[in-house]
Amino acid sequence: MKRQLLFLFAVGTTLMACGQTPPKKVETSFTQKFSNAQSPEWEQEGDEWEVEFKLSGNEMSASFDNNGKWLETESEVKKKDVPAEIFKAVTLKFEGWEIEEIERIEKPDFKGYEIALEKEETETEILVSDSAEITIKKVKVEEEHEEEDND
Repeated sequence: MKRQLLFLFAVGTTLMACGQTPPKKVETSFTQKFSNAQSPEWEQEGDEWEVEFKLSGNEMSASFDNNGKWLETESEVKKKDVPAEIFKAVTLKFEGWEIEEIERIEKPDFKGYEIALEKEETETEILVSDSAEITIKKVKVEEEHEEEDND
């Protein structure tokens, strides 16, 4: 009995590690949009399918709905690769903030960057369009937890 349970656990773990398989429409849309993509790994998130893959040596992800409609593509970007006018707009508006992460974002209605910023205990994410228009996406303030000494 123990061997059977161990076998079933091993098979189940192996199947889970293989990833999920999207509907044919989703796979077809992905292949058409990213014909040279390598090592796609799929994951379903609610009504969307997200795929992580490599393209021309870059790690990327894309999202599609259940009907295969492309929703978004993201790829990490280094600070040095951000256009000067984008970098200037961010540093002027967010003087003293440190850039934590930059991603290139493309959606049907938006092309630009998602930038994570940090200053002291505050973190924010902003969207910056290719024309350097800035939209604040979310702000998070970390709460400090002080330890009390109960002697």
